[in-house]
Amino acid sequence: MASTGRGQIRAAQRTIAVNGVPFCVCVPARNESARLPVLLDALAAQTIDGRISVAVCINNSDDDSVAVLAQVARRHAARLDILVDACTLPPPLAHAGGARGRAMEMGYRHVSSAAGGNGVLISTDADCRPPAEWIAANLAAIGTGADIVGGRIILDDAEPIDPAIARMRDRFDLYWAAVRAIEDASDPAPHDPPPRHGDHTGASIAIDAGLYGAIGGVPSIASGEDRSMVINAVAAGGRLVHPPSVWTRVSARTEGRAAGGMAIAMAELAATVDRGVDPYVPAFEHWRARALWRHATRTAYGLAEMLAREAVLPPMPADMPLPASPPEHDVSRLRVAAPTPS
Repeated sequence: MASTGRGQIRAAQRTIAVNGVPFCVCVPARNESARLPVLLDALAAQTIDGRISVAVCINNSDDDSVAVLAQVARRHAARLDILVDACTLPPPLAHAGGARGRAMEMGYRHVSSAAGGNGVLISTDADCRPPAEWIAANLAAIGTGADIVGGRIILDDAEPIDPAIARMRDRFDLYWAAVRAIEDASDPAPHDPPPRHGDHTGASIAIDAGLYGAIGGVPSIASGEDRSMVINAVAAGGRLVHPPSVWTRVSARTEGRAAGGMAIAMAELAATVDRGVDPYVPAFEHWRARALWRHATRTAYGLAEMLAREAVLPPMPADMPLPASPPEHDVSRLRVAAPTPS
């Protein structure tokens, strides 16, 4: 699939009826025989009508994921149309980008055969448990003008979670709500208004299939492939949104499959909690300065150039202890409420 280059693509203006739009849920899975049934049961329980297409890339696994997936497929044969790519990727491609790319490509081909490339690809991970409205909420956001939809991630309450870690996650939620408030005040995005969250990871990303094809798919990199895909899509003119209605549960496990993934972040958080110290984060003034820089640079040079320049900026210094309570400026009206379990 050839890429046409940054800045040359604008997602086509379109009116998509949510009911009946072709879509495919795309899942990379490595040694996930215990988690795949949980995910697929959750997909089978979605509120959207009709059969649900699911593309699963089982890569470099030495467990019984293939047999487990076949068993679950038989159980949900009337509801799920499961496409399977069981493969052993060579070492240069045996990473998150390689596996997610194969799952997304499988979904892209499936959607293209159904509607000539029109439709939606929805990425998730094998250790997720999306709520019943997840697919419908993603398609609704696409149908009302978005090109890329980021889903908020929360820890799966069906699994044991250390209360200390849960409290630390709450503190991070307050911090990120404050960051979003700063961005909305300094560099607002009319198509992504508050209240909004800020997550767009492989656990929950929906993308217009035409835009996905135009940017050349998922970058084949060891980690960060999800965020890189989103940046490429935004640079190409795609409208990225973060509606509170789109969210999913993710496992709180600390041993994962992907370098730099959620499990690594959870392990680092657990280690911080064990040490009894506060994590350090960039102070709010750094986020304000960055938001103003984005606005000025985008105005002067365009969106694609701004993103390219931002990619090579040095990281912000982590020079402030994570606040234990909301900051002085009011972010309560912008904070995304906890989703209602379903």
